[in-house]
Amino acid sequence: MSRPSTLAAGVILCGGRSSRMGGGDKTLLRLGDATLLDHIVARLRTQLTHLAVNANGDPQRFAAFGLPVLADTRGGFAGPLAGVLAALDWAATLGCGHVLTVPGDAPFIPATLVARLAEGADADHVVAVAASAGRRHPVAALWPVAMAGDLAAFLDDQPSRRVNDFLALHPVREVAFDPVRVGAAEIDPFFNINSSDDLAEARRMIEGQLP
Repeated sequence: MSRPSTLAAGVILCGGRSSRMGGGDKTLLRLGDATLLDHIVARLRTQLTHLAVNANGDPQRFAAFGLPVLADTRGGFAGPLAGVLAALDWAATLGCGHVLTVPGDAPFIPATLVARLAEGADADHVVAVAASAGRRHPVAALWPVAMAGDLAAFLDDQPSRRVNDFLALHPVREVAFDPVRVGAAEIDPFFNINSSDDLAEARRMIEGQLP
């Protein structure tokens, strides 16, 4: 088991609207005998000392997890970058130099995520971003806390709130991850659940029903 890192805090971004799944908290859907959030928390607890959830609305719906719940500091629906900003601000209060963010709908994130991204990070200006199968996963990233001011200004001044548009303004180092084994299948570790079909596929995978 890897030793939890005191160099970074981690925040699970659960603020999405889940419009393709009828709204509500997608991360609280059941996958096997646990929720999506349970799976993610279990994978991150061995990698980090500090862990929180980013979500808006009543924080009590996450009370069972015993984690801090961070609301966006930007009004309206500013997308995942607002969650990243909340994560950066929270990590700064802990004295952490970096903060990891992961999406709340990716239950199979790798057990080596923090260590591998930390290898790709460089001082206070490089964002280490996970990639797999030739595709970047911009919210599965290790962010320098010193970047909070730049991100706040971007959200205030730019019409775009896309994560990749912000990353295009800063040095980025992609860190490639191999497939992970889930049940009998080798799958993308950043498989994310955007639809009921995705959830059904994930359930089949953990039950070992896929070749």
